[in-house]
Amino acid sequence: MASSSSTYRSSSSSDGGNPSGSVVPVDDRKRKRMLSNRESARRSRMRKQKHVDDLTAQINQLTNDNRQILTSLTVTTQLYMKIQAENSILTAQMSELSTRLESLNEIVDLVTTTNGSGGVDQIDGCGFDDRTVGINCDGYYDDMMSGVNPWGGSVYSNQPIMANDMMNMY
Repeated sequence: MASSSSTYRSSSSSDGGNPSGSVVPVDDRKRKRMLSNRESARRSRMRKQKHVDDLTAQINQLTNDNRQILTSLTVTTQLYMKIQAENSILTAQMSELSTRLESLNEIVDLVTTTNGSGGVDQIDGCGFDDRTVGINCDGYYDDMMSGVNPWGGSVYSNQPIMANDMMNMY
């Protein structure tokens, strides 16, 4: 390539080929190429800076997206844990109610089979009929609880078991 000197000797110059070896400044072509190279390097640096700026903006956007996803994941996990706890409670309640229902069905089966025998029904030595409240083991009705609930209403009415009542059991 060209020498590092900014001048060079020319054997053919416009003054008719001066044999004394006159010094001629750098020609226009080299100067234009240097300017072009400088401009190209400047554009390259600008493209590189723009690329770095774009990557920085992308990092910021992805960081924000990641933060939102983590927040959503945390909320979803907490909701899942809450629903799982509620499901465990409901499963336990269902098991308890199934056990109660099975016991009540056994009592109903026992009552229906013993009532068919006629006379006074005896179960484990106690008088028993379809009213389960107010019967003592001698087969006599207690006067205090003779079909009236002290809180009002009849003790014979069917009352549903509320879920809140089940919660207090645990």
